[in-house]
Amino acid sequence: MIIDMPSNWSKGFTKNTHPSVFKISETMRRKKIDNFSVWRERAKSLGIIPSNYPDFKKDGDLAELMGVVYGDGNISKFPRTERLIIAANSSNKGFIKRYHDLVNKIFNKEPTLMKVYDADCVKISVYQNKISKRLGIPSGNRSGIEIALPSWIKNNHEVSKRFLRGLFEAEGCFCVHKPTSTYKFIFNNKNKSLLNIVFNGLIMLGFHPNLSGYKVQISRRDEVYNCIEMIQFRKY
Repeated sequence: MIIDMPSNWSKGFTKNTHPSVFKISETMRRKKIDNFSVWRERAKSLGIIPSNYPDFKKDGDLAELMGVVYGDGNISKFPRTERLIIAANSSNKGFIKRYHDLVNKIFNKEPTLMKVYDADCVKISVYQNKISKRLGIPSGNRSGIEIALPSWIKNNHEVSKRFLRGLFEAEGCFCVHKPTSTYKFIFNNKNKSLLNIVFNGLIMLGFHPNLSGYKVQISRRDEVYNCIEMIQFRKY
């Protein structure tokens, strides 16, 4: 179910930018009032809210989700929780279903699908504690940070394929121009370390990619089709 984000009095505001809500928030913070504390403790006792958050299982599913998050996701921190958002083209129903289901499976929690007003975009969103730490992915803007690939992904070819699939699903494209016999399988990103990870990962799998500017691409026809098949790109 996709939820249309409503237009209301608070549109464009946060609790820090709306004067009335900010005043209330600051008063409660100063007086150390937590009006959700009773509900939160009861919810924990009933199992509605987990009392602890174990590490995710390190497998292909997690690797693919990490790839999607690195490519087209964002982790935001809040005082008592974190939020993961994966942006999707609203016309790509296969992508939306696949990563809705993958988030649901890994987090054991149903994510929300939000149709962005005036944009061809659906956001897959889930709130939970310690998302950044458990995924091993920093919150906020990652364009300039150094990304290191975990050894449990780097040293396992099958898991690496899933990681690359997530990246290409988020930031990849397949281009063909038959009159000039041009074939391209391209990954675009502004993070140099992530580009190097993709470049080296494709070499490890036996391909001959080229790294230039903000993209990694495979241009040999047979390799393009073999790579698409190997990582199951756009196969939902």
